[in-house]
Amino acid sequence: MTATYPTLTVITVVYNNARDIERTLLSVINQTYKAIEYIVIDGLSTDGTTEIIKKYVRQIKKFISEKDEGIYDAMNKSLEIATGDYVLFMNSGDEFYAADTVEKVFSLVPGADIYYGETEMMNSRGENLGQRRHKAPAQFTWRSFKYGMSVSHQAIYIRRSLTEPFDRRYQLSADIDWIIRAAKKAKTIVNVNQYVARYQVGGISKAKHRQSLLERFDIMKRYYGLIPTILNHGIIAVNLGWYWLKNRRTND
Repeated sequence: MTATYPTLTVITVVYNNARDIERTLLSVINQTYKAIEYIVIDGLSTDGTTEIIKKYVRQIKKFISEKDEGIYDAMNKSLEIATGDYVLFMNSGDEFYAADTVEKVFSLVPGADIYYGETEMMNSRGENLGQRRHKAPAQFTWRSFKYGMSVSHQAIYIRRSLTEPFDRRYQLSADIDWIIRAAKKAKTIVNVNQYVARYQVGGISKAKHRQSLLERFDIMKRYYGLIPTILNHGIIAVNLGWYWLKNRRTND
């Protein structure tokens, strides 16, 4: 690593997503920043996903296609082989906001423990749906998730030495716990004050929304305490209701 050009390990985890994987691959491969170690972990897809990945295998540092025990097992597998100074998860269906995104992020403040930015939503056709509901905080800390996941995993670059394996007791929300643990150890956290990623709305956490919410509550209770978490969820409910009303009016 140099102060100017740290190596970023970008990790893509995928299973049976032939529709979106190429868009994600090209988003990473076409970055103007060249110090990228790209790792792709496929869960032994059967829908043509692996054939698409193999078209770009020369531009991928490590490609593994084998059966796993779920997304966080695959993500832990990727962390074990990552060698970059920083890690970023850009899973299938996600993409960088622009071709020069990584270059811009690392040009701001050298040597930070964590860099984060804003995320834009898109639909299944890749059309812009605007900023995600949880706006990135002006200054992110490990306490920032008390009202919800205010920074998405596609938009946070974490120094690899601060990361630990994902806690697999959580099947849908382990990324929240993982980010909090890293943020608690971070000394310098930099808001890049720009969009850095786009993600497709939906996904398994939406399909299993109740389980996801229960996991998030348990994680927040562990870090922030039971009573504060109950009170904070009241605020989350009010904010969600206001967001729904505001957007309903906009769409009417």
